[in-house]
This record gives sequence, C-alpha cells and structure tokens, in this order.
Amino acid sequence: MKVLTFSGTTPAEALKKAKEAVGNDAMLIETRQLQKKSLGQSALYEIVIGLDEKTAVHQKAFKKPLQEQKPLAQESSDVLFNISEAAKQISKISEVTQESPGVKKIEEPQELKEIKKEIAKLGDKVKVIQNMFWDERRPDMQAIIPAEFSEIYRLASQSGMAKEHLDEIMAMTLEHMPLKMRENSQTVKRYFQTLLRKMIPVRVEHKLRAGQKKVIMLVGPTGVGKTTSIAKLAARYSYLLDKKYKVGLVVLDTYRIGAVEQLMQYARMMKLGIETVVDPPEFTTALQSLHYCDYILIDTMGSSPYDKEKIETIYECLQGSESAYEIDVVLVMPSSIKYEDLKATHENFSSLGIDTMMFTKLDETRGFGNIFSLAYDIKVPISYFSVGQEVPEDLVVASSEFLIECLLEGFSRGRVR
Repeated sequence: MKVLTFSGTTPAEALKKAKEAVGNDAMLIETRQLQKKSLGQSALYEIVIGLDEKTAVHQKAFKKPLQEQKPLAQESSDVLFNISEAAKQISKISEVTQESPGVKKIEEPQELKEIKKEIAKLGDKVKVIQNMFWDERRPDMQAIIPAEFSEIYRLASQSGMAKEHLDEIMAMTLEHMPLKMRENSQTVKRYFQTLLRKMIPVRVEHKLRAGQKKVIMLVGPTGVGKTTSIAKLAARYSYLLDKKYKVGLVVLDTYRIGAVEQLMQYARMMKLGIETVVDPPEFTTALQSLHYCDYILIDTMGSSPYDKEKIETIYECLQGSESAYEIDVVLVMPSSIKYEDLKATHENFSSLGIDTMMFTKLDETRGFGNIFSLAYDIKVPISYFSVGQEVPEDLVVASSEFLIECLLEGFSRGRVR
C-alpha cells in the first residue's frame, strides 16, 4: 500500500488537497494536528491516506468517498463495537437454547450458527486491517502481498529474519499455497509455520551404539556461555538419559583461570574425569587419558571471530591430534546478535570444520529470525539451545518446532519443560 500525506491550515483543506491529487480511491488512515494556531501563526493539520488498487481489502474499504470516511483506527473500533453488540445479541439468543432442568435441550438455530460464523469472519478482517499498517514501507517484491499475509509478514520481519529470506519464502508461499487456505489469517499462519519448520536443519540426538565413543568440542566467541553449556551437556549425558554414560572433560581454555576453576568444580560435583591442555601437543595425551569415557567434552578458549591466532591454536589441536576419535565441532553463538554478526562469526570459525551449531541466551532475546536465517542460509544443523543459566535444566535438544514457535509466538519457559 502506498502511503501519502497532505497538509493544510484546516483538516478540510488537507482533505481537499488529497482528493484533488488521488480522487476518492483512497483510504483515510489518520488525521493529526501538527501545530496549534497562535498569534501570527496559522494552525497546521496533516492527513495520511493509503492508496492501493490491487487488494481486495482496498476495494471494500474504499466504497465510501474520501470525505465521508473515518480514520482507520476509528473505523476499526467501530467494527469491534459492532462485534461486541452482535456478541450480546448472540448471548441473548443462546440463553433460549441452554438446557434447563426438566426442559428438553433445544438445538441451536441455524440462524445463530450463521451469525457466529459471520462474526468470526468479521473479527479476522479487523485483525487483517490492523496489521496492514504495521509499517508504511512496502516490501521489495514483484508479487503483491495479500492482506491476509500482513500479520505473518510483520511477525517474521520483526523477528530479525533477513529480508531477502523472508521475501523469498513469502513469494514461495504465494505461489504454492492453495487459494482456499488464504481466506483466514490463522490458516495462513499455520501454513507458514509448517513451511518454516521444514527449512530448519537440526541434528537429532542419537543414543550411542555399544562401544561407540563421542567427542564434542565447543568453540565460539568469548562470553557466549561455552563453559556452562559444557556443564549442561555433561550432566545430561551422565544423569538425564536412559543410560548413565561416563563423561570426561578436556579444558583448552587456560587463558581464563576462572573458567578452568568453574569447570573443575562441575567435574568434582558430578565425579567426572578432567584434563587440561596448555599446548597443542598435549591434546592427544588428554584424549587418551579419558579413553574409558563414552563422551568426551572439550571446552576451548573464547575468541573474537577476528582473532585468528586463537582460532589457529584450536585448529592446531584438531590437526595435530593422533587420536582415532572423530571430533564433532559445535559452534556456540548467542541468539541475541543480529543475523549479519552470526554469519560473520560462522565464517571466521569455519576453518575448524563446523559440524553443528548451538545457540545460547534464548531467554535474553525477543527475536529468533536471525537464527532461522543463518541456518537456512548456511545449511549447518542446530544441535542444542541454551535457555538460561541453570544446570542442567536450561538445555533444549534442538527441534524446528521449538525454534519456529519462538520466532512467531515468542520465547516461553512452558515450551522448555
């Protein structure tokens, strides 16, 4: 929808200018006073109108001439008032149909069913109108976004999803979604939700086979919660699965004494073996010392994505390892940074051979489209989400359903338990 503004010393003058410019084929969105009349200064009013001849909502909304229209917000409240009045009428009709003691239950009249159906449609249309104007900018798409899609477009856009990904997915949806499903905004939302879930690659957590060992190395920037995540994984593998596995820890992060002490404390509490590595040649020895473990978890020094020296140290450990173990490298990143920063972080750590991604601090952000965009763009699966500081409770095995619900509905601890 194209949004235009016109000003004048009175609302009538501004409206006259609008009518001369676009005629009656417009929607009156808002009337506002920019400055009051004072000594030596005229008042200034501004009206905002919407112009879009290609949508069904437009054709219905613009039946009245421009000068007879009310501002959009008032129109919406009037519709809501009508719904309220209709609901009261339904309530009175329903009283007749309620079963009373000793009275045979009366079947709900067809007229009542039809009224309820029409009110549901009317309520959905109000919701559509309200969402149409969440942003005055029109998406750079060749296809026009139907009004029924406006809510889902707003939610996805405000989630931090990259615009090129959103427009691509929206175009795909418009092309393939059956016309019958577009009649209701909730149906559109469910369809879009299903489509997004299929686009998220996740790594399913499998039980270890007899005699199998798994070595997991967590890498990533400073302050993302790698050490706490190591503790959560150790507790999960040791106590929370069907089988209580033997877990060992290796610490490469000797730069931060506090981090080493923290992990050693966790190791003592859970009675886990732990080894520290100062130089890359010691890495193989540390792995061999924990040969009796089913899981070996490796904590690495935090590094700026642009600190090539520290990343190179981790790389030397991986390349110099003479162990027969295959090391699963997990890139840990915070969910609270924008998509472009997530992508730059992945690119700078990619020399380590990233197998999966883990996102932390989901409880500290309101947008999750950045995570979706990264996974959709680079096609690297997600293995875990960390949703708080509690060990081991605040760890979630990754699923596309969980992420998309957070993206469209917001984070809720009710989904964690």
